[in-house]
Amino acid sequence: MRASLSPMATATAAIALLACAPASTPAGGDSATATSAARPGNASPAPAGGGATTPVAAKPSTDPDFHPAWSRSSVIYEVNVRQYTPEGTLAALHAHLPRLKALGVDILWLMPVQPIGVKNRKGKLGSYYAISDYTAVNPEFGTIEDFRALVAGAQQLGMKVILDWVANHTAYDHEWVTAHPDYYERRADGSLMNARDNENKETDWTDVAELDYRNPAMRKAMIDEMKWWLESTGIDGFRCDVAGGAPIDFWVEARTALKAVHPALFMLAEAEDPRMHAAFDMTYGWDLHHLLNAIAQGKQGTPALDAYFAKDDSVYGPGAYRMYFTSNHDENSWNGSEFERMGANHKPAFILSATAQRSMPLLYTGQEVSLKKRLRFFEKDTVDWHGPSLAGFYSAVFDLKHRQPALANGPWGGPQVKLGTDGGDRVYAFTRTRDENTVLVALNFGDKPASVTYRGLTRPGSYTDWFTKKSVSLGEGGNLDIPPNGYRVLVK
Repeated sequence: MRASLSPMATATAAIALLACAPASTPAGGDSATATSAARPGNASPAPAGGGATTPVAAKPSTDPDFHPAWSRSSVIYEVNVRQYTPEGTLAALHAHLPRLKALGVDILWLMPVQPIGVKNRKGKLGSYYAISDYTAVNPEFGTIEDFRALVAGAQQLGMKVILDWVANHTAYDHEWVTAHPDYYERRADGSLMNARDNENKETDWTDVAELDYRNPAMRKAMIDEMKWWLESTGIDGFRCDVAGGAPIDFWVEARTALKAVHPALFMLAEAEDPRMHAAFDMTYGWDLHHLLNAIAQGKQGTPALDAYFAKDDSVYGPGAYRMYFTSNHDENSWNGSEFERMGANHKPAFILSATAQRSMPLLYTGQEVSLKKRLRFFEKDTVDWHGPSLAGFYSAVFDLKHRQPALANGPWGGPQVKLGTDGGDRVYAFTRTRDENTVLVALNFGDKPASVTYRGLTRPGSYTDWFTKKSVSLGEGGNLDIPPNGYRVLVK
């Protein structure tokens, strides 16, 4: 049965299985959402009907060799192909590759590019996550040759490409519906079942039918479809939609098979279940995202970050990658842009998302030009690329991530240590140190300048302000000035 696990139950189960892990119930998803309702969270459901009983025995991600070496300082960028250009095509997107490389992007995550089902379609163009053919390209986006050219172009510039993968359900007009009806879950009357949520309840996502992971033939077919993209297009991995909807042992089986094709494979799970790290390099940081929304709005104070990071430390250990963000396609379309949710505090929130321990920061389509509108999910709604540029800000943050060893991902980064201040509940400060490198991050979520006294800096000396490039001398204790809704990042 598919049931959400509480954070502590999840953590307890995970500690017995792995040396790293998370816990939470995220608030967003993608796929076949109805009108403007956000999709339920996807935190650690057990698969419907169970699945195979093969024991989960993957190499824990606390081992650095679990992750591809190229990912140790990477940042990730989500591409909404439909809305990226007026043409909405892969060929038109290709022209943006040099700009994205200059921005500092390492991984391009492409939202699903496959054909979208027509039966029960939502809106004029439909949901990207209602796939009617796993091994084809949506003709609205172009051809498979266009896709291969995009992947090759990105890789020639030194970027990696991962493809969004929807493993839980297909469109109602996918060929499997007629060719392999046993691949699908059924209602009591024998009819196809819509996709289910994490409480095992059928949803109103009427454009997608739920797959049955009790069927070994379906599982093999799914892995074969994923292999096809690796072998035929040369992509570097997958972002797996609502990954908790399929059994974890399926993902372990898939990872093993896919790594045989692409040894430097990268896998991102849209889930926070700690057990996912048996098969995935990175999981979503939904809990931190929601907390940052609340702090930015003044609904919670920064002391709540202490509890979050303490829990994160206790269940993850140093090895797991966590994807932190201020926006993504779900947040933007259903809950609003970072400007709606965070206001002027979107910048300190992103600084934290990029510098916290285990973090790999995500940037979503259009954030670099201050995208403020909610992109429509089922219709054409092109990004306006003439908005106020934030490229300099994000590029500087990505350069910080690339150049400071203390900020490396997972097991390669330094531990996060809170720096005590008298700044109250709107200020938060910490350091991260790896070998001789130390990064000090101080954030002010208040709307007034903060002049704070700090204490307990373990590596005093000469620092450089990353953004102003000015030299700053810091003692074990002293004063720091932080602008309103702002940040200071000092490196040594």
